[in-house]
Amino acid sequence: MSPFDSLSAAEACTRLGVKPATLYSYVSRGLVRSEPVGGSSRERRYNAEDVAALVERQAARKDPQRATAEALLSALDWGGPILDSALTHLTASDLSYRGQRVTDLAEWASVEEVAALLWTGETDGWRTLPLRLRLHLGTHARAALPLEALAYALAHAGAHDVSALDTRPEALPTQAARVLNLLYATLERHFLVPPAPDLPLHIRLGRAWNVHGPNELDLLRRALVLLADHELNVSTFAACVTASGRCSLHHATLAALCALQGPRHGLAVLDCTDLLTHAAQTGVRPALRDGIRRLGYLPGFGHKVYAAGDVRGKSLLDALENQFPAHPAVQLSGELRHEVKADTGEAPNIDLALATLMRVLGRDGDDGVTLFALARAVGWLAHAQETLLSGQMIRPRARYVGLTAP
Repeated sequence: MSPFDSLSAAEACTRLGVKPATLYSYVSRGLVRSEPVGGSSRERRYNAEDVAALVERQAARKDPQRATAEALLSALDWGGPILDSALTHLTASDLSYRGQRVTDLAEWASVEEVAALLWTGETDGWRTLPLRLRLHLGTHARAALPLEALAYALAHAGAHDVSALDTRPEALPTQAARVLNLLYATLERHFLVPPAPDLPLHIRLGRAWNVHGPNELDLLRRALVLLADHELNVSTFAACVTASGRCSLHHATLAALCALQGPRHGLAVLDCTDLLTHAAQTGVRPALRDGIRRLGYLPGFGHKVYAAGDVRGKSLLDALENQFPAHPAVQLSGELRHEVKADTGEAPNIDLALATLMRVLGRDGDDGVTLFALARAVGWLAHAQETLLSGQMIRPRARYVGLTAP
């Protein structure tokens, strides 16, 4: 940030019409970026574009009829509407779940502990949740793909589980645990693996995929933790909107699962898988050139939020290099990162890390999407519960730009 596009604290507060404490709150929530001036001074400068964007949002809220269509579309295109949440703090350089850095949690936490943290605020809370429950899976059509099987299970359980619509606050974490357990049990059934409800969730996923080595299983655990939540992305927002209509957690999760399956969201790992495959066949530079020519950007690199690099991608790639330094996929991923850093300076993101993990485990790109869905279900369920407890109906208004009736 240069002096030409930054503001002092006093200037930022004047433009926003707020007190310094409110400005600092915007910074902590990642709405306004700041950086120290340098030297011994504690003064900071604040990003002028971020401040201007907040001013526009404030004006739109005060008088939506006067807000321009471009401003409204821009708000919905990235970063808006803004909803209050106490779950995940996402900034340009870090990610945390309820005040605990995700990279720290990835070192030791289980999927169950992270789920309990997001759902109840306490990592030890999972012991009171039915995450070790044997479920009776209702009969429904045989699915050809894992994600299809998960969708069938959620639709069936949402319609037939007698407790699905129990939205009492004290019942919601139990409902969420039943939904998450259902997803893992469905995957076991899909891969014709005997159910193992007494095992940790990441080990159940490993059994379904015939992955048994301790290092491989730990990488699965790490990936599931790193991907558990990422604030109000497309799929999570879909879960929130659905839950705001008082739908069950099953159906909110189903809505999110559908929203996940787009090339600009959950399917990005498929482009990274193609990149790794192409690089192995033709070399790194031709693969990068063809990838950016086909997509218009480098798959697996850069992130619109993380200016300093995706902390999740770094955490998972560091673990892969530590545990499998000689694996061809890890070495190939390293060559891609070295080449891109030299050419553009962009850092790898979680999609490249996930695609690399899939190759190390001997799985394909579609399995990467399945892992993404299982991991993010924890966050979907957390945000759906938060929405239900808030009692808020999420119903954005549209600015009509069509023909007017006579």
